[in-house]
Amino acid sequence: METRQFTVEQPTERLDKLIAEHFPDLSRSRVVKLIKNGAVVVNHQVEKPKYQPHVHDEITITIPTPQKLDLEPEALPLDVVYEDDQVLVVNKPQGMVVHPAPGHPNHTLVNALLAHTNLATINGTIRPGIVHRIDKDTSGLLMVAKTDVAQQSLTQQLKEKSSRRKYLALVHGQIKEPAGTISAPVGRSPKDRKKQAVVANGRSAVTHFKVLERFGSDYTLVECQLETGRTHQIRVHMQYINHPLVGDPLYGPKKTIKGHGQFLHAAELGFQHPTTGAELDFTSPVPPIFQATLTTLKKKYSTSHSEEDISHEQ
Repeated sequence: METRQFTVEQPTERLDKLIAEHFPDLSRSRVVKLIKNGAVVVNHQVEKPKYQPHVHDEITITIPTPQKLDLEPEALPLDVVYEDDQVLVVNKPQGMVVHPAPGHPNHTLVNALLAHTNLATINGTIRPGIVHRIDKDTSGLLMVAKTDVAQQSLTQQLKEKSSRRKYLALVHGQIKEPAGTISAPVGRSPKDRKKQAVVANGRSAVTHFKVLERFGSDYTLVECQLETGRTHQIRVHMQYINHPLVGDPLYGPKKTIKGHGQFLHAAELGFQHPTTGAELDFTSPVPPIFQATLTTLKKKYSTSHSEEDISHEQ
């Protein structure tokens, strides 16, 4: 860990710009990340990147020691839904991290993919071939690029919002509307750095939802279609409208149906093939614990006199 300090000698427009100019070895984007992670303090206070420094402000920057991550191919089970010389579609199980990161250096989907095939390299050494991510405890379909051409094409389709991603989510409460759109910017929570939240200065985020089934006034099964792909977007948006995901340890209530994390599954994926232009569409059934929970709910709510119940965490 390295600590750097300096005193502002003349006023300037932005904190991130000032630091990047003062320390040429730190890129502007790196500085912004350090500020957002609370590693920069001005007069012992955490400020935003756009803070306007004043003369005599004392700025302290704590730069964490980078953790070296060596990617090792691992022969882990893979549920490959489709594969050719350009792309691969995989059904990620709940509980698997997509790519290595501090705290999860191995046993990830990328480790498994490296043992299975060659991957595109233009996305860096930590996330080779990864075009989009889903959370560790979210299951379902992911598209993976095997070549740089495929990586560029699939990434562009995400930017242009031409690829199709639909999720199944079980949420708390009864959503009365048959369908709706949540358009609310998402960014890091100012109250909890581990969480995302709807914040005024967040990035644009749009989620379309459609009710598939209601279970009394307690639960609703919805289909969510992403127009954007922000971190934890569906989980944050559903909490925002007071219908948090069932089993969500971060955004949901403590009293919830037992599972292995949030009941969220990437059920449908569609995109244009990078080289042939063919439209490809894939579907994936929900994992067994998700299906078993739905079956139990259907039985319980099929009659108001049912004696069945679902165990809850207190």
